[in-house]
Amino acid sequence: MRPIIEVAEQLGLAAKDLEPYGDMKAKINLDALRSSSGNRKGKLILVTAMTPTSHGEGKTVTSIGLAMGLQRLGHQSVVCLRQPSVGPVFGIKGGATGGGRATVEPSQDINMGFTGDIDRVTTAHNLLAAIVDNHLFHGNELGIDPRRVTWPRSLDMEDRALRKVVTGLGQKKGFPREDEFIITAASELMAVLSLSRDYADLKERLAQIIVGYTYNGRPVLAAQLKVVGAIAATMRDTLKPNLVQTSEGTPALIHGGCFGNIAHGTTTLISILLGLQHAEYCIVEAGFGSDLGAEKFVDITARTGGFNVDSAVVVASIRALKHHGGAQNGSDTSGLDAVRRGLDNLDKHIENVRTLGLTPVVAINRFPADTQDELNLLGEFCDERKAPWAVSTVFEEGGRGAVELSERVVEAAKKGSRARPLYSLNSSLEDKLDTIVRTMYGGAGVDYTVEARKDIKRIAELDHVHKPVCVAKTPLSLSDDQTKLGRPRGFTPLVRNVLPAGGAGFNIAYMGDVLTMPGLPKHPAAELIELTDDGLVKGLI
Repeated sequence: MRPIIEVAEQLGLAAKDLEPYGDMKAKINLDALRSSSGNRKGKLILVTAMTPTSHGEGKTVTSIGLAMGLQRLGHQSVVCLRQPSVGPVFGIKGGATGGGRATVEPSQDINMGFTGDIDRVTTAHNLLAAIVDNHLFHGNELGIDPRRVTWPRSLDMEDRALRKVVTGLGQKKGFPREDEFIITAASELMAVLSLSRDYADLKERLAQIIVGYTYNGRPVLAAQLKVVGAIAATMRDTLKPNLVQTSEGTPALIHGGCFGNIAHGTTTLISILLGLQHAEYCIVEAGFGSDLGAEKFVDITARTGGFNVDSAVVVASIRALKHHGGAQNGSDTSGLDAVRRGLDNLDKHIENVRTLGLTPVVAINRFPADTQDELNLLGEFCDERKAPWAVSTVFEEGGRGAVELSERVVEAAKKGSRARPLYSLNSSLEDKLDTIVRTMYGGAGVDYTVEARKDIKRIAELDHVHKPVCVAKTPLSLSDDQTKLGRPRGFTPLVRNVLPAGGAGFNIAYMGDVLTMPGLPKHPAAELIELTDDGLVKGLI
C-alpha cells in the first residue's frame, strides 16, 4: 500500500486538502471541492446488476476491478463506494470492501468502523430522538402528539428485537409510548449526508426533517426543536469524503452508507462531484439491481447533483442466472437449461438501463464453478441484445482481469449516454409509482393499503408531492415478493405506507415486507471473527 498522500497526489490533491487518519486513510476537506467547482473532466460510469441472490453477485468487486483495469489502460480513475454498515458485516453478507485481488484497503478498518462516520450519524440521529422525548417531558410546548412521533431511534446493528419497543417507562412524569429502532443505514440522516453539497445545504436539509405531528395534525420539523445546529456540528466531519486506495493503489472514495433496498443506495454527491473533477473515469456503484439502484441514481442522485451518466455496467453471474432459472442453488448441476431460463431476468435489467437512457455493458463476474459452455451461452445472449460484454476475473487477477471490460466501457462512454429520468417531478405520487412499477419492475399497476392512501393525502397537504419517490422493497425480486424469481409479469405490488423525508427531499414508498431493521441469520458472520493474541483480526469476510 502507498502512503495516502501519494494516492491524493494522483488525484491532484495536496497535503493541505487532507486530514490524515494514520498513513493509509484520510478525509478530504470540503475546500478541495470548492476550489475545483465546475471543473468537471471525468466520465461517470454507473455499476448496477441483475437481480442478485442473497449473497450478492460481485458489484463491489467489479467496481473496484474496473477502476484498476482502467488504470492499467493508462486512464486516471477513481472508484466511489458506500461505507459498509457494521450490521451486515456481522450478519449474512460479511464485509463490503471487495474480495480476492480486488479490494479497497485497509479493508479491515473500512469494514469495522473506518473514520467513525456511521457512528456520528447514529449519534446525531439519536440526539434528535432524545430531544423529541425531552420536549414531551418538559411541557410539550409544540403540542406534539406522542402517538404520532415518527422519528425512531437508530443503531448500526442488525437486531430484530428492537424493531418495536416501548420507551419512557419508569418516569414519574414521562410519556411511555411505542417506538422503534432502525438500522443507521436507513436513517434519513444518512440520506441527508449523501445528498448534501456543503454545510449550508446540510443545515437546510436537517431543518426540514419531520419528527412527528401535533394533535392538530401539523408536521413538527427539526428546526422547531432548535437542535439543527447541534446535529450539524455532530455531522461536521462526516460530510468530508474518505480517501483510501484499491489493492493496486487506485484512488478510492468511501463515503455515505444508504441501503439500496430502503434508501437510494449509493455514495455521496460530494464524493461523486469530487471524483468527476479529479479523474478521467469516476466509477460509482449503486445498490442491488437496476430496478432499485440504477433507477434511484437517475431519478434522485443524478437529478439532485445535476450530472450525467456516461455508461452503465450491468453485473451478471452464472450463479444468479441459475437461481432465477429455478435451480435450487447457484452451484447445482442444472447447467445450461437453468442459465437459459434465468436470462429473462438479465434481459429486463438491460432493458431497464436503456430505458434510463444509458448504454449498457455487461460484466460477467466469473466464479470458479462456471463452465465455458455456460459463459458462451451468456455471451451469445448479450450479442443478440447488442450489449457489449466481457468476462471479469478481478477476484482472481485484480485489474488484469478487468482489462477487456475496461476497454468495452471506454468504447461505450465515448458513444455517450444521456440519463433520462422516468418521471416528471410535477407528476402525482401515484403516477410516479405507477411509472416505476410498469417500466422498471414489469408490473401491471400499484395497489395501496388504506394507510398508504392516507399517507399520500397527507403528503399532498404538506406540498411534498413534487419530490422524487424512493421505493423501499426487496432487492431479491423485480417484484415486491422475493419468492417471485426470474422476470415476473402482471403482478401488482402493494404499497403499505408512504412517508415524506423532508430533509432528504424525497418520499419513501414501502412495498411488501421490507424491513428497516434487519435481523441476524442463524449463523451470522460474527461467529467466524476472531482477535488473535497479537492483535490481528481474522475471519472477517
